[in-house]
Amino acid sequence: MAEIIPLFPLGTVLFPGVVLPLHIFEPRYRALIRDLMAAEPDSRQFGVCAIRQGWEVGEDAVTALYEVGCTAELRQVHPYRDGRMDVVTVGRNRFRLLEVLPAGADVPYLRARIERLPEFDADVSANEEAEVLAGGVREVFARCRTLLHATLRAGEQAAGDDSRPVLPALPLPSDPSMLSYLVGSAAPLTLDDQQSLLAIDEPVSRLRRELRLLKREATMLSRLRAVPVPLAELQVVQSPN
Repeated sequence: MAEIIPLFPLGTVLFPGVVLPLHIFEPRYRALIRDLMAAEPDSRQFGVCAIRQGWEVGEDAVTALYEVGCTAELRQVHPYRDGRMDVVTVGRNRFRLLEVLPAGADVPYLRARIERLPEFDADVSANEEAEVLAGGVREVFARCRTLLHATLRAGEQAAGDDSRPVLPALPLPSDPSMLSYLVGSAAPLTLDDQQSLLAIDEPVSRLRRELRLLKREATMLSRLRAVPVPLAELQVVQSPN
């Protein structure tokens, strides 16, 4: 069934089960958080969609969003005296974006008409395949992080700063579906690659594609010693709830 929820366009992909901290400073999104805090705890959710085209800074417009997004559940709010807020949210459910509803005088932020997407459980035979694929994803993801750590460490040392670890440890969940979401969020992948993973309904298919993407990135890191996405993005490690 279609429903209407607040919408927060971002330049990142949110996955179910992944923690997303946000710094809220624009008046329209302060109003969004206030409205959520006034709602029942079970209703304190908004939609996060990655920006396909345009940007979300000040009053500038987003011209296109990806079709599949993820709801974010508001967990913590830390207000400042000047009205800014630090909030902690957790990804919950994937959804398909049906329509963007413009902001108005009564509701200053965007809203969206969405359709929540189901999570498909694999059958017994597919579960066996999921475990094999999950093992491969863990192995290649660890290889990517090792190569990435070496590349970033070399950059830190060249800049004269080797006083801190570049990448913190990241525990991985045992559940194959949750593993696919966390790795999709934390791996050095492009926005398009991450979005393609979020859009896949079935865990085995998601793991299969993820393994191919990770092998590609491991090869790139090994051969080119190049970081495939901006350094600032790589150092923000998100963790499962």
